[in-house]
Amino acid sequence: MCLIAFALDAHDEFVLLLAANRDELYGRAADAAAWWADRPGVWGGRDRVAGGSWLAVDRGGRLAAVTNVREPGMPPGRRSRGELVSGFVGSPIPIDEYAAQVAARGDDYAGFNLVLFDPAAARPALYVSNRHPQRVLEIPPGVHGLSNHLLDTPWPKVRNLSGRLREVLDDPREPVDTVLLEALSDRSVPPDEALPDTGVGLARERILAPAMISAPGLGYGTRASSLVAVRRDGRIDTLERSWTPGEPAPSLTGDRRARFRALSASRRTPAR
Repeated sequence: MCLIAFALDAHDEFVLLLAANRDELYGRAADAAAWWADRPGVWGGRDRVAGGSWLAVDRGGRLAAVTNVREPGMPPGRRSRGELVSGFVGSPIPIDEYAAQVAARGDDYAGFNLVLFDPAAARPALYVSNRHPQRVLEIPPGVHGLSNHLLDTPWPKVRNLSGRLREVLDDPREPVDTVLLEALSDRSVPPDEALPDTGVGLARERILAPAMISAPGLGYGTRASSLVAVRRDGRIDTLERSWTPGEPAPSLTGDRRARFRALSASRRTPAR
């Protein structure tokens, strides 16, 4: 994933509401979201190259999602960041223990941001990054955003998606799926003065700035948009929308959905 916004314990109906885009090389083989044949209790997309995932959720309601940290010129890690997601979902390892294990072996990976969620845990959401000085942080209730820098770094596309998420939570008349999928498909480019400087040059910053990236000339862009809603009664709704490269914008190739009830549901009262 390269753009994520999520609301944690911030609404009467939802324990977690998450919207995310996966940006990747068009040529990297991957399977669209589905129940995994080798681990039937896990739903999500699957990287065919290394076997991991960018976002996945299991029948217990545990979820993991990962983004890379933009570090031009840095060598690849010894291990694939996708295994940080696939190692958590479907696992009996407690969330705190898993986060500590990941932090301890963080140097095996290129720069990453990992979001872990377990609705049954005392600390239901943790952020792990091998580029954050603390490595593991508890995520407080509220709306948060993440792209290719640290959690809640206010890049324009992070602020925009997080803002749309707040709006849809505040207005019950707003159709959640419609609003968030529209926000994820936003291709507007912020003014140059608002762009981050991550060392890739202004022209590349402009290409990477929209929520939905379309760069066929670079062989890179948004390949999937995902929504996950974990409700307080244990119901979970997931959607993955797939995209293929096209001009002037990516082409929609289909939606995949899964609806199920978590085996272990949180009924905690939303933070006020």
